[in-house]
Amino acid sequence: MSPFFVLRAFGIIHKLPYWQRVCFFKLNCLLLQYKNGIIVKTKIQQLVVQYTDYVTQCYRTIHANPELSFEEYQTAAFVCGELDKMGIEYRSGIAGTGVLGILKGNNPEKKTIALRADMDALPVCESVNLDWKSKNENVMHACGHDVHTACLLGAAQVLNAIRDKFEGTILLVFQPGEEKAPGGARLMLEAGVFDIYKPELILAQHVSVDYPTGTMGFLPGKIMASADEIHVKVRGKGGHGALPHLVNDTVLATAQTLVSLQQVKSRLCHPLTPMVLTFGKLIAAGAQNVIPHEVQLSGTFRTVDETWREKAKQHIRRIITETTAAYGCTAEIEIPDGYPCVINDEVTTRNARNFAAEWVGEEQVVDLEMRMTSEDFSFFTQQYPATFYRFGVKGEANKNTGGLHSADFVIDEKALSVGFGGMAWLAYRFLQQ
Repeated sequence: MSPFFVLRAFGIIHKLPYWQRVCFFKLNCLLLQYKNGIIVKTKIQQLVVQYTDYVTQCYRTIHANPELSFEEYQTAAFVCGELDKMGIEYRSGIAGTGVLGILKGNNPEKKTIALRADMDALPVCESVNLDWKSKNENVMHACGHDVHTACLLGAAQVLNAIRDKFEGTILLVFQPGEEKAPGGARLMLEAGVFDIYKPELILAQHVSVDYPTGTMGFLPGKIMASADEIHVKVRGKGGHGALPHLVNDTVLATAQTLVSLQQVKSRLCHPLTPMVLTFGKLIAAGAQNVIPHEVQLSGTFRTVDETWREKAKQHIRRIITETTAAYGCTAEIEIPDGYPCVINDEVTTRNARNFAAEWVGEEQVVDLEMRMTSEDFSFFTQQYPATFYRFGVKGEANKNTGGLHSADFVIDEKALSVGFGGMAWLAYRFLQQ
């Protein structure tokens, strides 16, 4: 029994001054809230144990059946089927294959938060012989999106089981096309994913092989870089490699362009501004004695400064145009708008970190470093207070395997319980604020 009711039972509370009665009442409410929180936390822990096998099976099913960006038809159908089993309301077909689950607790209008997971895979040929290895040739979940989707389904199971313990609505965002511009997040927002239910904040998580299983990591402010794709076609008069004076050497023009573009980082960018300019694709489909009419060049530009981002793209266009022209060639340049920086809301991230410490322990919460990788979750962070965090998936089972986007990427399945349990706990705690 709380102190307030003990005092009231003995008739003492009515003899106290008004301010003391108010203090005792507030203390009583805090004690009850703390007691209820302990009860719910214990319940969630029990549910995590109960649903770990379920989440593992979901992960393996999705991993074995990967689908490329904006082609996640089977994955979306699987998600919808699981939400049907849980009795959770949802909308499907958002931006093609996106799904929005709507999980309502008591007093659903009180507060609304969103949890997001991406569903798409990569054009990678899996090299690890797992029992649940990819069945689709040259398509693989090499970035952990299978884990994210499975964990969000697991969090939905847990939160659905305690929906009478919280007030508010939880939106479950299963997003397509994170790996491909213009980004599924952007398209879902443009399609009105939050037109009916508007979240006060949104959370997303990502696996990390840099940290051990059991850890959760956070960083307020800028956490990931912007990303813009660069696609170039250098054209000229091709011909016989033994008669270079009669042609425009598109290969030489492209090679010099690659070298010239490095001045964007080394001479045009402020030395203290993080930036990456990388070209990973160059196709000169000629022959040992044939200079082709066209050479294709593709790369990525990343930074954490939005003002510099726009200036740099102007420099990139100018250098490509002028350098190729110096060799008598022309250039067709495409730099479509990519992903902006991922910026974690300071207050939301600080709270999420504190809640994570309650779940895994302070010693298991790590401070992340800013990365030059990118995420279309950035579009959500532009419109809503948001937190993008990571959880470790490095254990004995995968200590010698590859990193993200590699053919031998594997997770430690023991990390799944932290993935879906931690997300469920964060969602519950944010609804209690």
